[in-house]
Amino acid sequence: MTFDVQDPLYWDAADLQRDFTRVLEICNGCRLCDNLCPPFSDIFDRIEAEDDKLTAAGTASENPVLHLTQADYDHTVDTCYQCKLCYPKCPYTPPHEYQLDFPRLLLRADAIKTKEHGKSFKNNLRDFVTGDTDRAGAVGTAIPSVMNWAAKNSLTRTAMEVTIGIDRRKKLPEYTHETFRSWWHKRQPSSRIVGDAPRLEKAGEQVEKVALFYTCMLDQNKPWIGKDYVEILEKFGIEIAVPEQECCGMPELGTGNIPKVTETVDRNIARLLPWVEKGYKIIAMSPSCSMMLRLEQENYATDKAAARRVMSAILDPCEYLMKLHREKKIVLEFPASAALSVGTNVTYHLPCHLRVQNIGYNSRDLMKLIPGVTVTMVQQCSGHDGSWSAKKEYYEISLDVGKKLFKAIDKDKPATVASDCSLAHLHIEEGTGEHAQHPIEIVYRAMGLTEPGLR
Repeated sequence: MTFDVQDPLYWDAADLQRDFTRVLEICNGCRLCDNLCPPFSDIFDRIEAEDDKLTAAGTASENPVLHLTQADYDHTVDTCYQCKLCYPKCPYTPPHEYQLDFPRLLLRADAIKTKEHGKSFKNNLRDFVTGDTDRAGAVGTAIPSVMNWAAKNSLTRTAMEVTIGIDRRKKLPEYTHETFRSWWHKRQPSSRIVGDAPRLEKAGEQVEKVALFYTCMLDQNKPWIGKDYVEILEKFGIEIAVPEQECCGMPELGTGNIPKVTETVDRNIARLLPWVEKGYKIIAMSPSCSMMLRLEQENYATDKAAARRVMSAILDPCEYLMKLHREKKIVLEFPASAALSVGTNVTYHLPCHLRVQNIGYNSRDLMKLIPGVTVTMVQQCSGHDGSWSAKKEYYEISLDVGKKLFKAIDKDKPATVASDCSLAHLHIEEGTGEHAQHPIEIVYRAMGLTEPGLR
């Protein structure tokens, strides 16, 4: 089973079909993922339908998986939104001899289908709009008032639905005029910033150094989260760098445009590797981006060794703070009255793309340090999943996927709602009407820091 796009076997449709059949035979006998997501429920229903036909025909001993059609396989590929929750749930993932990786198998199938059959003009146009977030962001941040107006105007939304299939009801992110990157450049920080918060110094200790991979969403849509994080790091005397960078490649991965993904990954590795070699940790500010950089890059990179070096340095922002706290390199202290500024109850949504990284519950644990604050964690998919939920054919399904999360949030009202995923914020607001925040925003306020001017 190969997921390295540089391996010719990756593009072999016959080998893919053999893998697909093998995997579905194992999944059909296990079914731990039944009802986990619509693709699994659908494919198991299709297998059962074939089994019923075989039984009625008196051939019940035959394998129903072998009677699935290409349309059955294609439907599973098309409806998968790459939450990847089946991977940590599956008992047969590597190093198990079965080597199951269902999400990557479906990505491979989508890539081969795109390469061999292409897409309709409408879907290609939609991929052009949603796949390159840097291009879209350059326009959005240049004329944010126009773009934000258009995102809420019924006529322009109807036109978008007709031309590129973006559902007119889907809440879209708002653009800001001052991006995180432009704020950083204007600020002209010193090469080393020493803060005034408690720090446990040791003889000969090296200064902590981080390079921020700020991500498209934070840069273009919610730059205040990055500003909050910078100020928190500065309080602890941590040296901060902001390397040149571009989109992590995850949106293009969702379009099946693998050559574009490889180009993007290779450029980011070339930019980030020098910082890693100088001892910097790379803080990826979005769960999907940290997952892409930490778990996926090697499969798409040309230079595998360089990819592994960068991957080994990737950390989530809350993971990094809790790492320093546990190692007693910083002292995370909050005023006794901190709960007054953040609320005594926090409902925390743990994003799927953090769960799959197996890094623990760092954001929850960080917020639990705030005196007087009770944190309730919800491990349910929001249903947003990149641009998938914005597509007209999947919008209703995406809201259905998010129902369990929405109900949990409604049940805990009144509470402050938090999620590390800024895209999940949009779906939470659609499904519940509640404003969602990043845990860094909550920690920032709890520390008593000055409110940023970017909101």
